[in-house]
Amino acid sequence: MAQYIVKRHQGLLLACLFLLLLSVHPLQAATRMPSFSLPDVVTGKDIDSKIFEGKTLLITFFATWCSPCMQEIPDLIKLQDELSGKGFSVIGISVDQGGDKLVKKLVEKRSINYPVMMADGPIVRKFGGIRGIPISFLINKKGNVVKTYPGYVPHILLENDIKRIMK
Repeated sequence: MAQYIVKRHQGLLLACLFLLLLSVHPLQAATRMPSFSLPDVVTGKDIDSKIFEGKTLLITFFATWCSPCMQEIPDLIKLQDELSGKGFSVIGISVDQGGDKLVKKLVEKRSINYPVMMADGPIVRKFGGIRGIPISFLINKKGNVVKTYPGYVPHILLENDIKRIMK
């Protein structure tokens, strides 16, 4: 009986799920990327968002204790390797509460090749409140958020979306 109900109402269930996902997106498409200045976990020096003007960006909020976040790192490294010379950058923003030492160890151990910074309260609010991680924001060259990805995103989807907006 339960299978019958699910099959019969599958479209409605998918529509509800879609609306639910839309309701948790902190920023909507065509929203201007918030400006920020945050400390790099390796150097300790502040990185200002202005240095990324004119680039396509994938800003991802993560934590060291988050399994899906750790699963994404090899894909993010690969994207940075493949596309950084074409005006693209991944930016990692850690929401870890324990400070930057643990995050710095992760960056060094995993040979992360993109900037990684520590989040603070204002940046979390500027991005609409981070309700779950990982969450990533695709930013076009004009500085607008064009897509939000809640949760783990497969490499091929990210790569296709990035290449499409870089054209």
